[in-house]
Amino acid sequence: MNSPASKGLRVVVTGASGNVGTSTVEALSRDPAVASILGVVRREPEWRVPKLEWRIADLAEDQIAHLVRGADVVIHLAWLFQPTHDPALTWRSNVLGAIRLFEAVARENVPAVVYSSSVGAYSPGPKDRPVTESWPTHGWPAAAYPREKAYLERYLDGFEKANPEVRVVRLRPAFIFKRDAASAQRRLFAGPFLPGSLARPSLIPVIPDVPGLRVQAVHSADIGEAFRLAALNDVRGAFNIAADPVVDAKALARLLGARTVPVPTWAIRGAVAAGWYAHLLPASPGLLDTVLRLPIMDTTRARDELGWIPRHDGLDAIGEFLAGLRAGAGMATPPLTPDNAPKRIQEAGTGIGSRP
Repeated sequence: MNSPASKGLRVVVTGASGNVGTSTVEALSRDPAVASILGVVRREPEWRVPKLEWRIADLAEDQIAHLVRGADVVIHLAWLFQPTHDPALTWRSNVLGAIRLFEAVARENVPAVVYSSSVGAYSPGPKDRPVTESWPTHGWPAAAYPREKAYLERYLDGFEKANPEVRVVRLRPAFIFKRDAASAQRRLFAGPFLPGSLARPSLIPVIPDVPGLRVQAVHSADIGEAFRLAALNDVRGAFNIAADPVVDAKALARLLGARTVPVPTWAIRGAVAAGWYAHLLPASPGLLDTVLRLPIMDTTRARDELGWIPRHDGLDAIGEFLAGLRAGAGMATPPLTPDNAPKRIQEAGTGIGSRP
């Protein structure tokens, strides 16, 4: 890797225009050790920061070796969440695209690659105690997202053995929120028929207390800092990334000034399934099953070895998201476009969960 004192580091970031990508680019841009950032995206944004240059590419089909040639580190964040009704398309983009990128990293002798895995890669686990990075990563087979994340974990196991000269880091974040990603996340998971104005404490009197609804959250800016640390420090392996506290129905109710009401899992799952099969909701019932089975992660290694300390707690991140949802917040990038009526009409025309 180039010495920061000589000419600075050249960093390539795929998916640089999304929720995590924009925060990662901002963190890298502020670091004096970074000389340049190449953001690889499908559609060029208007958004700009110092040191950043955009390149348009589809990782699954375009020539990409020249994009990583001469890089000191590649950060792979690109991910296609939708369409959930077409898992073959997301597999091609997410899994085959990632493998092509990792192969290019090896061929071009890039010293390091940092990959955004996920808590969703983990096998079902406990909700009453945290698990370390040694917990199995076989995902939950009923949804494309955990299947794809788990498959790439297995691929990287082999990649590391075949390419020991490449420093491989896998970050496994919890649920990631920030104000400017609220409209994008509404589009990805709730669809065009959820009014942002509903995200007001006065309009949410109750929170459903569903068995297993106990998860972790983290602010996107803190995730960006984690990727900066992983890119610039001599670390390897997997790191759990999440902020305190663990979020359950009671914590959400306190945040919103609401009360909790016990609701059986079958009722929530039935509602989600009905909305998904009717193409009214982009989130699949398999994604709900995944969330209810996710383990709670231990973040000791990230704090001790990566030196990562979050500046926001998980409830702050969720609070920002809700404020952004009410405001229709976004950024000047295609994935994070602010909310508006024409955008919602366009969403409805895609068959909700059928086409990206």
